[in-house]
Amino acid sequence: MPSVLTPVVLAGVFGLLIGSFLNVVVYRVPRGESLVSPGSHCPTCGRPIAAYDNVPVVSWLLLRGRCRRCKAPISVRYPLVELVTGVLFAAVTARLVGDQAWAVPAYLFFTAMGVALALIDIDVKRLPDVMTLPSYPVMGVLLLLPAIASSAWGTYGLAWAYAAAMFLFYVVLRVIYPGGMGMGDVKYSGVVGLALGWFGWRVLIVGGFTAFLLGGVLGALLMLAGRAGRKSRVPFGPFMIAGALVGVLWGADIASWYSGLLG
Repeated sequence: MPSVLTPVVLAGVFGLLIGSFLNVVVYRVPRGESLVSPGSHCPTCGRPIAAYDNVPVVSWLLLRGRCRRCKAPISVRYPLVELVTGVLFAAVTARLVGDQAWAVPAYLFFTAMGVALALIDIDVKRLPDVMTLPSYPVMGVLLLLPAIASSAWGTYGLAWAYAAAMFLFYVVLRVIYPGGMGMGDVKYSGVVGLALGWFGWRVLIVGGFTAFLLGGVLGALLMLAGRAGRKSRVPFGPFMIAGALVGVLWGADIASWYSGLLG
C-alpha cells in the first residue's frame, strides 16, 4: 500500500503547484501576455506576491482571501483551481500507477491542459490554438513512453486512429450545425480522442458520450431556470474535457457495467 500511496500523494502535491501555474495560464494566455514576466502579482494593486504568500491553497486561507498589502479580495477560484488540479492529479495517478505507470506523464499533461482550457473556454468562449494544437505532438511523444515500455505499438497506432475518428466526428458536427460547435472544440477533439483511444474504443465511446450527456443536462437545467434559451451559446469545451476525464478514470468500469446490463 505505501508503495502505491507515495506516487499518488506526490502527484497530488505536484498538482497543487501546477494548479497555481494554471491560474496564471488561464488569466494571461487569452490576453496574449507572457507566462514568465512579470511574476505573480496582485491583480488590484499590482505589487509582486512574495513566495511565502504563494503557497497553493494554504496562503489564500492564511490571508483570508485578501492581498497582504492592499487587502483587496482575491477570488476563491484561485485556490479552487489549485485544489481541483491536485485532486485530479492524484486520481489519475491512482488510476494508472499499476499496469499503466508509464502513461502517467501523458495523462497528467492532459489533465493540466484540460483544466486550463475548460476555464479559458468558460471565460472567453474559445480554446486558443496556442494550447490546443501543440497538445497533439506533446501527447503523441508522451504516449510513446508506455508504448515503448510495454511494446504496445498496436495500442499506440489504434489510439491515433481513434483520434482521427473523433476529429472527423466533430468536423461532421461542425458542418451539420455550425452554431453548436466551435472550431476550437473541433481542433482539440483529436487530442481527446487520442487520450481516450489509448484505453480502447469502449472508453472512447464512454468519454465521448459523457461529454454530450453533461452538456445536454446542463443546457436543459439552464433553460428551465430561465438562464439560457435555445439559441444561447454555452461553451462545450468544459464538457468535452470533463467527459474525457470521466472516461480516463472510470470509462472501463462504466463500459463493463453497461455490458453486464445487456448480457
